[in-house]
Amino acid sequence: MDVVTRVFGIRHHGPGSARSLRHALEEFRPDAILIEGPADADPLVGFVAADTMIPPVALLAYVPDSPARAAFWPFAAFSPEWQAMRYGVDHAVPVRFCDLPAANVLAADDDARGGGSDPLAALASAAGYDDAERWWDAVVESVPDSAAFDAITEAMTALREDAPHPATGATPHAADAPPPNNRAPVDPSAPASGAARTGTEPDDVAETTSAAAEFMSPAAPDQSRSAFAPLVVDQHTLRREAHMREVMRKALKNGSKRLAVVCGAWHAPALTGPLGPAAPDKRLLTGLPKTKAALTWVPWTHSRLAAGSGYGAGVTSPGWYHHLFTETERPVARWLTKVAGVLREHDLPVSSAHIIEAVRLADTLAALRGRPLAGLSEVTEAVRSVMCGGDETMLRLVIDELVVGETLGGVPEDTPTVPLAADLRARSKTLRLKPEALARTVDLDLRKERDVERSHLLHRLRLLGIDWGTPTTGEVRSTGTFRETWTLRWEPEFEVRIVEAAVWGTTLRTAAETKILDTASRDDVTVTALADALEVALLADLGGATEGLITRLEAAAALDHDVTHLLGALPGLTRTLRYGDVRGTDTKALAHVADGLLVRICAGLPGAVTGLDTDAAQALRTQIDAAHTAISTRDDEHTTTEWLATLQRIADRDDVHGAIGGRAVRLLCDAERIDDADSARRLAAALSIGNTPAAKAAWIDGFLGGRGLLLVHDRELLRRIDEWLRDLNEDQFVATLPLLRRTFGSFESGERRAISQALRDTGSAPTTPAGPTAIDPIRGELALRAATAILGAAG
Repeated sequence: MDVVTRVFGIRHHGPGSARSLRHALEEFRPDAILIEGPADADPLVGFVAADTMIPPVALLAYVPDSPARAAFWPFAAFSPEWQAMRYGVDHAVPVRFCDLPAANVLAADDDARGGGSDPLAALASAAGYDDAERWWDAVVESVPDSAAFDAITEAMTALREDAPHPATGATPHAADAPPPNNRAPVDPSAPASGAARTGTEPDDVAETTSAAAEFMSPAAPDQSRSAFAPLVVDQHTLRREAHMREVMRKALKNGSKRLAVVCGAWHAPALTGPLGPAAPDKRLLTGLPKTKAALTWVPWTHSRLAAGSGYGAGVTSPGWYHHLFTETERPVARWLTKVAGVLREHDLPVSSAHIIEAVRLADTLAALRGRPLAGLSEVTEAVRSVMCGGDETMLRLVIDELVVGETLGGVPEDTPTVPLAADLRARSKTLRLKPEALARTVDLDLRKERDVERSHLLHRLRLLGIDWGTPTTGEVRSTGTFRETWTLRWEPEFEVRIVEAAVWGTTLRTAAETKILDTASRDDVTVTALADALEVALLADLGGATEGLITRLEAAAALDHDVTHLLGALPGLTRTLRYGDVRGTDTKALAHVADGLLVRICAGLPGAVTGLDTDAAQALRTQIDAAHTAISTRDDEHTTTEWLATLQRIADRDDVHGAIGGRAVRLLCDAERIDDADSARRLAAALSIGNTPAAKAAWIDGFLGGRGLLLVHDRELLRRIDEWLRDLNEDQFVATLPLLRRTFGSFESGERRAISQALRDTGSAPTTPAGPTAIDPIRGELALRAATAILGAAG
């Protein structure tokens, strides 16, 4: 039997390429399949057969000792490589990867890659298209045909023959080994996110090395490069192709008679025809850097296949491509029906007539443009005109929810992974927290055991840098201590962060405890940071770390003489005590630390409030407010008494900045330690002639800041401030205006209107007791008769 090798040059993540490849494989019936991808991932191919392996998924390779050094090879259902693997599984045909191993990819330096234009742009230009993406869709994607692979290879061969040497200008033949300094073109098969592709460029989304980022999509080309820059081939590309040929030789040597090779279209000419002697390829691969690499499958999302997500090379419309691949009958009509469903879900009026007219318009546009089938551009224009009435906001809903879409893949539970990832998988399954690509909000009732466990899990993950859940702003504390509100959204990059966090432990609890204790042991850690860490430890139920954190906090507080640091730590400790009570935690040791902090604060605060400029006084006032709120929340009589006594000492001093002195008086007045008469006397003293206008304004700001209703209900206070303002001369008023605007600008709009109304009603004149009122005997007699009648009826 003759040996036959077929090379299929495909477009990564092209639905037309995927369908054509499947047909071609059915016709060719290979006995072995090689796919462009990391060669050391061969053991993972078997997982493709599992029912729970649901694309989109990605191969993840990372360096165990340095997990941040990682690379992804994503696959969607419409990826030709995925369909090739599925064909191999369905027909019991051996499937192997043939590109450079991940061990070499992750060890390579991130030096600048070669520059060049998109080869598809040259072909599209020759065909009269100004958009390479539209040309590829019209020629290949819209007309699936297994015979297209030969034409693609022929076109790429012509382009590679004309690719010049960047140094000498020579144009090596594609089948020859080009000089070592050639540079790589943008891979024409990379309009998607680099499935089965090697590369070591950092991904902008995650702190990882994206296997696709060295290529740019024809749909989203690098604007820094010329669209028609010379096509060149660099050393990296040559080594990749040399390795592919080596794997091909090995497959043929092992007895393959009908070998199928699936690779990016740009590489097809280098693999077609006689392979030639192996010696040049071996020399080219000699001395490649290598490192230890671990590989596994991880779930991926459609949004991570989209170029708009920040991923270096991606399709702009994964949802559309998935639709084209799965809906073979009347894809345009069915797509527009989905669009109508999305718009209706957003309460937008879309009828069947809209769908019919949109289909007609899309087909008409395709005919005018000479396309065999309406593509995304025609369909989008039809949606914009017919269904959205030109409204770009409505169109954006369609693009986000359908054109890009959001689908999270899945991998089998027995997929190789680190112990920490296995623990997370088991815990999330027990707690019924399913990773989802779309954001959703969950409310946790901390009086329920399962919700408490969910809270612990999410807090531990955040501590490890895995933000699967983020607390909804303002919801957690505004609804009380028995409720937490989280927004959950799973990102594929979390898989790498889990691997990175595995250095701290094998379970989420031990890893979080180890990490938080390591952070607390640093020499530069502050008292505030330790208090925050202790609060997080309690929220995450890290009992093994609590004692160590309390000990470290006591030691740090004893050595810290800065009252502002102690003030900053007090609110966090108080919240920790509060949440500890809710969760039934023993907080005696923590209360002892909080009491010790308060003693030092009360001793040092009166001396720390003098000699401050305006900015420092404002910052300290904010801390005093937070501490006062925390102490009030704790509701401990001894603590409250000590704190209010400290505020009294501050209020009695005349060398304190007005922002702090005024606030101390206000807080004491609210606590009923100062009566209205005393506060009025202190206000009169602050506004006396001995103080500057700026000092007076600062005192008023401290006294009133955020409390506009005081002026609404206390007319005497309003009168005093109004008189002071009226007595200012022009220079004094201009000097104090900025602070006054800040004070009154902090009031709610309703409070400002009420203050204006009070001034209109009463003016600024002092109130005087009314004189004796004359009695009208006639009206009095009428009132007595009415009262007598009412009392008689009641009796």
